Amino acid sequence: MRRTADLDADYIVVGAGSAGAALAARLSEDPSVSVLLLEAGPVDKAMELHVPAAFSKLFRGKYDWNYDTVPQPSLEGRTVYWPRGKTLGGSSSLNAMMWVRGFAADYDEWATAAGDNWSWAALAPYFLRAENTEDAKDPSLGRGGPQSVERQRDPRPHTAAFLDAARELGHPVTEANLPTGQGFSQTMVSQHRGARASTADAYLRPARRRKNLRVVTGAQVRRVTFDESTGGAGGEEGPRATGVYVDIAGITRHARARREVILSGGAINTPHLLMLSGIGPAEHLASHGIDVLVDAPDVGENLQDHLVSGLAPAAKGGTLYGAEMPAQLGAYLTRRRGMLTSNVAEAYGFVRTEVADETGAPADLPDIEIIFAAAPYVGEGLVPLPAEGITVGAILLRPRSRGTIRLASADPADAAVIDPGYLSDPEGIDARTVLAGLAECERLIATRALGAVTTGGWVQPAGGESMTAEERAEASMRRYSHTLYHPVGTARMGLDDASVVDPQLRVRGVRGLRVADASVMPTVIRGHTNAPAIIIGERAADLIRGR
Repeated sequence: MRRTADLDADYIVVGAGSAGAALAARLSEDPSVSVLLLEAGPVDKAMELHVPAAFSKLFRGKYDWNYDTVPQPSLEGRTVYWPRGKTLGGSSSLNAMMWVRGFAADYDEWATAAGDNWSWAALAPYFLRAENTEDAKDPSLGRGGPQSVERQRDPRPHTAAFLDAARELGHPVTEANLPTGQGFSQTMVSQHRGARASTADAYLRPARRRKNLRVVTGAQVRRVTFDESTGGAGGEEGPRATGVYVDIAGITRHARARREVILSGGAINTPHLLMLSGIGPAEHLASHGIDVLVDAPDVGENLQDHLVSGLAPAAKGGTLYGAEMPAQLGAYLTRRRGMLTSNVAEAYGFVRTEVADETGAPADLPDIEIIFAAAPYVGEGLVPLPAEGITVGAILLRPRSRGTIRLASADPADAAVIDPGYLSDPEGIDARTVLAGLAECERLIATRALGAVTTGGWVQPAGGESMTAEERAEASMRRYSHTLYHPVGTARMGLDDASVVDPQLRVRGVRGLRVADASVMPTVIRGHTNAPAIIIGERAADLIRGR
């Protein structure tokens, strides 16, 4: 392996995504340390990365890891496409820009698993520090932070009709991101003046002039390297991480970390890299000929994701079906206005179904999120919008099903084996909850408010006019449901010895190695994972600096 001094640093961060970009930028605020940020993907140059409504055009392209799950028995044996950002900003450069924090209770549940430093009270200041919004600015924390969070510039009129439909059914319409009592809201978005604001925009570009931060793209990390002597200062035990082997321009190099290596590759790539590095379930590693450094059975376990099932009624004109018209492109390029500023999923709301009451779920907390798109979001986003239409979908917020990430082989170039185990809980509670959520979607579609903007026809499921509501729900769940792009939990943090990382995000059984990304979340939140992933990066920087 080739050594090059320019790849040595105090801290090596692997992955420039939502958490990794925030972490690297924050660490580099200290001029006395050096930070090397390694990103497997290219620089975020494409226009589609910055035009909000164009995000699905990036799917299956060079800025996408282009993952697919194994066939899912509960979804008619379908594989499910999992896009993941492969560029500066990671999935914050590829996502739908929804800034939805989740509920205070979600973080208090993390605190139960991993200590009080992960409670809502402990993390709320980090959200305020990160959010560069007038509503979030707190004089005690300065003038807000780098991540631009805004109200939408040009929401479709159908979005107002959706919120009116919620009111018609008696749902509260509230401000977004309340820690408790959150109802239906127009989506706050991670944008700046109508353009996407990824963590590359918000964190890395302001930090790029710092001489102590080096960002290397096209850098595919093969594995973490270790000094396998077991003794450490202060009684620490276990091999110490010394750096990573990384492929750059076809050459494998050894980048060395004087202090720590931090993995921020996300819920798929982080456990994949841990296992390639000899940290994972011993039997599984041995089956691929990998020497076991630490037998860590929970690496790659506990995979959770939000499954969404959407109903797409046909709608009257003015939906995002017309977003690519020349007038809309002109409005965007000249004034950052018009349909192209849309994040597509322009509103959402939280509901508690009867299933939650039957199963004794925590009181006053939702089990379904209703998501609204001013477009017929079909074919997993891989096909052009087929017609004027809207989408009203049900998101399973707290799945009981669990999945896994596993190695396909010992070759770092082989993608991980992803099995989310959708709707696999033995009691069938997940499927019952989704169907209850879709019943609420049907009630919303049937309101006067949405009836005024729809036509009575259906884009999805095809032929929905001749189906009953129950038949439409079953088809949506089994035939059309897909990921909402929120995988978490595969390197969970905890106070227990079986957890992959401790409450300081240090990987158990070794020294000098941490994880800071969505894989450490013990449970998926009742919200969207981009905002908390960024906050994990922010929190990790303070933990590393001893704050």
